[in-house]
Amino acid sequence: MGENQDSLLEIVRKKLKQNITQIENRSDLTEEEKISLIVKTFSATCAAIAIQPIPFADIFILTPIQAYMGSRIGAIRGLPISERKVKEIIKEIGGIVGLGLLAQQLVISGYKTFIPFLGAITTIPIVYGMTYAIGKVIDAYFIQKRKSGKIDPEVLKSLWKDMLKKGKKIGKEQADNIKKAKDEYATWD
Repeated sequence: MGENQDSLLEIVRKKLKQNITQIENRSDLTEEEKISLIVKTFSATCAAIAIQPIPFADIFILTPIQAYMGSRIGAIRGLPISERKVKEIIKEIGGIVGLGLLAQQLVISGYKTFIPFLGAITTIPIVYGMTYAIGKVIDAYFIQKRKSGKIDPEVLKSLWKDMLKKGKKIGKEQADNIKKAKDEYATWD
């Protein structure tokens, strides 16, 4: 990763840690409510980052943030897990559901590079939806691991499809708010 990407990633991680810690420490929320807030927070954050003018670097910034999200979901579910292990789980889930992360990242970069005027319009729902689906599927994965340890690939495929569709819809609805939030990243220290 380049220096600017490292810097952006560290700034985002610092801000996310503050927000996520506040959510995790709330005693008035159930596990499900905490996870829902965390998944939406990470989804919006990843979508805002994805519309930054950093072509082809998204995978190096978004994947670590999504892994951090997975580690926080695991902690809430009582399964503390490293971000490195979550990256492996994301790859495993990706293999199960047929997720081509690299292919989707290339599409996002293509929109930003070759069709910049459509970049934000198309990128926000895609990235929000992908991150949302990753969070929801990781949560289901952890719940199942905690119960029996067995993962039904067909259940994960179905959940992925449903959550990606739902996440894209939410991302489209939240696009204006996400575009406004994008400008905040420039002022984070």
